[in-house]
Amino acid sequence: MTIETIDKRAVIAAAIAQLEEELRFLVAQAEATREAATHEEAKPENDKDTRGLEQSYLARGQAQRVEETGEAITRLRFMELPRFGPDDPIGAGALIEVEIDDDAAQLWMMVPVAGGRIVESNGVEIRLITPASPVGRALVGKLEGDETEVQVAKKKRRYTVLTVR
Repeated sequence: MTIETIDKRAVIAAAIAQLEEELRFLVAQAEATREAATHEEAKPENDKDTRGLEQSYLARGQAQRVEETGEAITRLRFMELPRFGPDDPIGAGALIEVEIDDDAAQLWMMVPVAGGRIVESNGVEIRLITPASPVGRALVGKLEGDETEVQVAKKKRRYTVLTVR
């Protein structure tokens, strides 16, 4: 399968499916923590007992992750997926074939959220990247054939944009 035959909507659908699965887990986890925080056994036994307070902080953090994950699903669901060509600068919705340090090419998709995930579409792995990441920042605005270097984990890596769709 080539980059030209990859359906961007299918890539986004795979990312949404991953996030929805994660959301189900997060909701169950947050509910269990909330129940534990309000359970009779969580009431403090003395003024130094902070179990209930700690569980309520945890429940609040988990509820925030549930909200953020739901928002990410919504943002991906309504994301525009413009067509890119060789003379179009990389931006949101671009499917990018990238070569790293003269190694084998990888497929990436520029998305506003859920960066770092790897999704599979028709047997092809595609890494999601965001413009907020160091590599994403370096690639935004680049064209086919452009190169950029980014310091990643104490190592300078060279990224060559092979194809943008």
